[in-house]
Amino acid sequence: MPLSRREFLKAASVGGVATSILGFDLRPAFAQIRALKIARTSETRSTCPYCSVSCGVIIHTLGDRSRNVQPTVVHVEGDPDHPINQGTLCPKGITLKQNIVNDRRLTTVRYRAPGSREWQERSWDWAIQRIARLVKTTRDVHLIETDDRDRSLHALTSIGVIGGCTDTNEVNYLLVKAFRAGLGIIPIEQQSRI
Repeated sequence: MPLSRREFLKAASVGGVATSILGFDLRPAFAQIRALKIARTSETRSTCPYCSVSCGVIIHTLGDRSRNVQPTVVHVEGDPDHPINQGTLCPKGITLKQNIVNDRRLTTVRYRAPGSREWQERSWDWAIQRIARLVKTTRDVHLIETDDRDRSLHALTSIGVIGGCTDTNEVNYLLVKAFRAGLGIIPIEQQSRI
């Protein structure tokens, strides 16, 4: 016998009232469902990538890390031991699993040549070499060695560097040292400066 929506809602409300009157506690059942969901998973602690708060997350992955097994993320939750969020996540952070497990997520390098309408799939080695070559060429052409009074300047303003919101102060320190001291890049911005 098919159940209409109205009959289903009536039955659900009567069941809810009966549960509260008779004193059934469903919390242990819900806890058991969660325990079964993550029973055989491996935990990986990470940082939420959405904003500069850097909340701690625990990513539960199913798979035994064998070579022939493709691991899959089955659950993402807030890290209760993390000092910033203490297990809570905002509405964006709680949807992190949908960002990780998404068939539209790009996992390879895509390149569109100047003037082209087509995207080409390239390797990571090709992308890193191309970026290094372009940075070197730009630095060779646009590096300002001295100012108008012949003082040493070593400034490159035609490249900018932006740090990520989940970078630690130590990573940002190294970012400044590598790009400013090493390459002379002046426009650098990251969360530790904001």
